[in-house]
Order: sequence, then C-alpha cells, then structure tokens
Amino acid sequence: MNAGSQKIIADLLSARTGQQLTEDRSWRIGTALSGIFRQIGISNVDQLVCLLDQPAYATLSQQVVEALLNNETYFFRDRAMFDQLAKHVLPEIAKQRQEEKTLSILSVGCSTGQEVLSLGMMLLEQKARWAGWKIDITGTDISHGAIATARAGTYSQFEIQRGLPVSQMLAHFNETPMGWEANEDLRALMRFRVHNLLDPMPAIGSFDLILCRNVLLYFDSETRQRAFARLMEVLHPDGWIMLGAGETIIGHTDELALVKGGIGLYRPARSDLAAQYEVCAR
Repeated sequence: MNAGSQKIIADLLSARTGQQLTEDRSWRIGTALSGIFRQIGISNVDQLVCLLDQPAYATLSQQVVEALLNNETYFFRDRAMFDQLAKHVLPEIAKQRQEEKTLSILSVGCSTGQEVLSLGMMLLEQKARWAGWKIDITGTDISHGAIATARAGTYSQFEIQRGLPVSQMLAHFNETPMGWEANEDLRALMRFRVHNLLDPMPAIGSFDLILCRNVLLYFDSETRQRAFARLMEVLHPDGWIMLGAGETIIGHTDELALVKGGIGLYRPARSDLAAQYEVCAR
C-alpha cells in the first residue's frame, strides 16, 4: 500500500465521519478491508482506490467507511460506569423529573446496540422507581450496518455472553434459531437511527442523560469542539453527559464541568450543577 492510497482512504474516512486515521492506526486498513477485497476480487488497497470513483462501484466508498469504523462493544462495557448510573445518576434524574415522569436517554455511537440494551435492562430491573414513567432510549450511530443489527436486537452466543451474566440473559432475551433476541419489554424502551454526531441533531427533543463513550477518541481537537457543540444542543439544561473514562473536555468545551468523584461524568457548567453534585458523597 503506497502512501497516496493510504491518504485517500484516511481522507475518505475523515470526510464522512470526522474520524482521523492516524499513522499509528493505519495498520488496520488492510485487515479491516480484507472482506471487501474478497468480495470484489482484488488483493490490495491500491487496487481498491482505483475503483472508488467508478460508476459500477457507487456504493464502494460507503462500504469502505463502514469497514473502517470501530464497532467494538459489549453488554455493560466498563461495568463501573453503569454502576455509577444505577446508583447515583438515575436516582437523581428520578428526583428531577418526578412531576413529569419522563426519562429520555441518548446513546451516541451505540454501535450494534449493546449499550442501549444494557441501559434498558438496568431500568427494567428498577421497576418500582420507574413505574408509570414514559421512558425513551435513543441509540445513534453513523454505521448503517451497526444500526441494522441494533434494530434486529438479536445476538450470537458469543455476543450475548460478553458482559452479560446468565441471569440477565435469561430474563431479557429469548433463544431463537437466529440467536438470542431481546424481548418485547426491552425493545419497547428504545429506538435506533443512523446519524453522524457532527451533523445537526434530528428533532428528537432534549435528553436527561447522554452517553457518548469512546466516540471522541478518533477526532482531532477542532472536530471534538464541533461534537461537543452538537451534544449541548440536545442536552437538557440540567442534564448529564457521560464520556469514556479516557476522554476529556479540557481544551474542547467550556460548557461542561466534571462531576466530582464521577467517572467520565459531566453536567452543564453554567448552571453550576456539577459543583453541587458529588458522586462519591452518596
């Protein structure tokens, strides 16, 4: 693979998704695209680049982008973060919304749906707290393939066992010839849509809680600033944002403040809500 071909692929990914394919990640290109090579009967990236602008391969660029996206996920990924939501954040939101009895959550970069389903299971297992509430969990991802899987809500034996104990698997999923399918109670809480975080948010209201974990890792500083601006457009004024444990707002936005004692947990800075709340104090 010559440097010119590598740059074309990197520029394509950046233009479509905002993700930067840095030099230390360039090793992924050949591996990630190997399935496309086999499908169209070529053997390398240089040949692939030659086909990208040919009318007979109109969908090839989208296939390349989808193949390069990192859709790694599993149920209750980073369990401590979910524990934090269950023990501290969701009870606080329940107090905040006690009159309206509405709960709206957004999972950005939801991949194949395991994060959204994990949230749904957590809420279903707190039935007394959420009885009579209107709950909506929206999962978005730039990958059409990932969203199709999320909507199907069916997982292989390997996928269902990643992060999910047997008790929850049996309580929330049904075994079918196609795999383990999320049951109706769980599926009723959620919806999925294809969306690029850098694009204007669709008219889907504001959210009490936004999870945007491990999405910003592959953005440059300017793109992260754009991403935070989009998130703030749909975050409720007294809402919560959870980033990945290795992500930060420093240098990218001054509209959020870190919640003391939290793991990747932020609240709107102008309301001084973050200063008022301390996870470790509960």
